[in-house]
This record gives sequence, C-alpha cells and structure tokens, in this order.
Amino acid sequence: MASYAWVLEIRPGYEDEYLKRHDEIWPEMTEALQQSGIHNYHIFKHGLTLFGYFETDDFEATAAFLAGNDVNARWAEYMAPIMRVEIDPSTSFPYLLPKQFSHN
Repeated sequence: MASYAWVLEIRPGYEDEYLKRHDEIWPEMTEALQQSGIHNYHIFKHGLTLFGYFETDDFEATAAFLAGNDVNARWAEYMAPIMRVEIDPSTSFPYLLPKQFSHN
C-alpha cells in the first residue's frame, strides 16, 4: 500500500472550530473516506499548519472517487470558510508532498 501526505492551513482564529468539526465528523464522511480506499488516515497540527497522512492502494481511484462524491463536496464546502486549501488541478486533490525518506 502506498503512502501519501498533504499540507493545508487553518485560517487564523478557527483552530478550535477545526477541532470541533473533526470531533463531530459526519459518519457519512468517514464512510466516504473508507469507500474511497483511504486507510491509516491521520491529521497532525503544528500552529495553523495541518499535515495529513494516508495510505491507499490506488491514489488515482481514491482521488476520482472523492472528486465525484457528494458527501465529500459538502464536507469541503463546510470546511472552506475555516481553511486554506490549494487543490492540484491535475488530481482534484490537495497537492501531495513528495516523499523524501522512509524507514521501515
């Protein structure tokens, strides 16, 4: 299974709201993530910077599923006012970070 990572930002002043929304994440959103093929998904925070890590067997299929998923679209709209997100037009997904090192 391949691993992927992204970096996004919380808008200043919305740190508590970001955490609240994820503490109350919609069950249908977690179901959509599972259906997309995402496994081992984690989001870490440093200041206003978010670092996301996930694994999937087929990134292209995962990105395509999420791009066409109504629940994911509603979640993105819900989160948009409190986040800065840069989307890679070639994948319709946040820009992925190039892997620099791995240790198993």
